[in-house]
Amino acid sequence: MPGHAFMRLSMVLISFTFVAVMFGCARSKSDLNADTRIEANTDPNVFSLPHPEQFPVVEVELRKVTDELHVNGVIAPDVNRSVPVVSLGGGRVVEIKAKLGDSVRRGQTLLLIDSPDLSQAFSDYQKFKADEQLAAKQLARAQLLYDKGAIALAALETAQDVDDKARVDAQTAARRIKVMGGDINNPSPLLPVVAPISGTIVDQQTTGGTGVKSLDNSPNLFTIADLSTVWVICDVYEDKLSHVRVGDTAEITLNAYPDEQFAGKVINISEVLDSATRSAKVRIELPNPKGLMRAGMFVTARFKGKQSIERVVIPATAVVHLHDKDWVFIPVGGKQFRRVALQLGPQTSDGYVQVISGLKTQDKVAANALQLSSAAEEQ
Repeated sequence: MPGHAFMRLSMVLISFTFVAVMFGCARSKSDLNADTRIEANTDPNVFSLPHPEQFPVVEVELRKVTDELHVNGVIAPDVNRSVPVVSLGGGRVVEIKAKLGDSVRRGQTLLLIDSPDLSQAFSDYQKFKADEQLAAKQLARAQLLYDKGAIALAALETAQDVDDKARVDAQTAARRIKVMGGDINNPSPLLPVVAPISGTIVDQQTTGGTGVKSLDNSPNLFTIADLSTVWVICDVYEDKLSHVRVGDTAEITLNAYPDEQFAGKVINISEVLDSATRSAKVRIELPNPKGLMRAGMFVTARFKGKQSIERVVIPATAVVHLHDKDWVFIPVGGKQFRRVALQLGPQTSDGYVQVISGLKTQDKVAANALQLSSAAEEQ
């Protein structure tokens, strides 16, 4: 029995020793982990990089600049220089002599209409002309008889009145033919519709064989616009309207000719905002001596402020566009950079961009934001 008791005691001591050793090892390992644990970064806009020296930084600059506003617009004809073409006589179009996009001269025939109205006008003129000739003969006869005392003065006055009315009727009929576009010396049912001004046909609403109603053309047969001066129509949002004033000069760049700039003048700012877009229509008058501007062209309009202000500028390469925002990376010590959102202004000609908000003087930013952003995503 004593031997068995000694063996049980030995087994207990061995088990106790093993448990103590395991507990000590586990505690040592736990202490080691506690000593070497790295606190995780919970700010999604702070990035740690193993080699931050690969990303040089630049200090922001303070410059005197003028506020600029860039908006998109479209070329439109000047309505004061646009004239609808109508026919004062009804009928059917028998020949089209001009088409949409053609340049035309004032008085040039655009189309011919076989017009019953013109035929009726010629008929009335010929009748009134015959009545005028008859009245003139009757007046001459009455004058002769009155001079010989054969008729009373009242009879002569009646003949004079008939002659005056016949002359007025003939003159009115002739004027009607002329207004309609006919020629009293060349009676014809073909009514020519001519261009009222010189310019470009910007709209055509008729074709050969089309019926035309007298004084009830809806839409117009043609619209001719003088494009020597055009309008630029652009939308300016409500919060940017303070940048635009009537009389300001706007620099216009055509999408078709991006290397050329043209100077226009703001002539109107709408008094009513579009309820859907919260923007107002701004109208710019733009000379078009070379005929480069065509109706419907897209343009970019740039409005400049009249006073210079001091504003922070940074290289355009220091900005990266992510998630519909513009960001820069600011060093915050050690190997970390903080990503900061900005509100940007226009870009300058030397590759710098204005910063409206988000940075202040003496701040530093990574010179190449796109490269740093790509490196941060790989970590």
